[in-house]
Amino acid sequence: MKESMKKEDFLNKLRQNTHFQYDMPKEEIKGIEYEDIFGQFVRMTETVGGHVINDVRKDADLNELVRRAYPDAKVFCSNLKGITLEGLKAGNTADSDSTALELRNPDTVAEANDLNGTDVAIVQGTVGVAENGCIWIPQTMKEKALLFISEYLVIVLDRKNIVNNMHDAYDRIGMDDRYNFGTFISGPSKTADIEQALVMGAQAARGVTVVLVDE
Repeated sequence: MKESMKKEDFLNKLRQNTHFQYDMPKEEIKGIEYEDIFGQFVRMTETVGGHVINDVRKDADLNELVRRAYPDAKVFCSNLKGITLEGLKAGNTADSDSTALELRNPDTVAEANDLNGTDVAIVQGTVGVAENGCIWIPQTMKEKALLFISEYLVIVLDRKNIVNNMHDAYDRIGMDDRYNFGTFISGPSKTADIEQALVMGAQAARGVTVVLVDE
């Protein structure tokens, strides 16, 4: 059997047969810009299947907002300071028993598998992109599985942190030094790999709500 070529041998052959080299173009590529950046972000978020709650004041009760959005949820998970079990119980708008509610913390669970069964996760986004509705979420919790394992995801985003395009977003994204991980999320998880049938929530949350906070 003929042996496969080693990677370095292959690269050396390419170098030997390279007769001309060209410098990269110096022209700066500008991303798309919008007159109404906020409106574009909302439209794109809804286009990709997300829901937007806007004009939320910084001192608003997130617990009440979450309970209104997901009145039938039982298991919540978050490490945001404003989310508390007492607040979620007080914000209960359904006829269900508030004593059955559970709040998990992704920083204190023993392992990622302990987050299985989470109905709603509440996380903080740092950059929103009007171009495609993406939101940058840096890992600020011990178990990043929280971003993908919950049935529904609530992303809190400061309205002033919405940018035009991905070029602008990459200039502003950052990561927590403890974890050095982050991800862009745009609406709920969607796939149509099998028989071109659209399935929601196959790889991550089946529903996403973006809470836009305004000063």
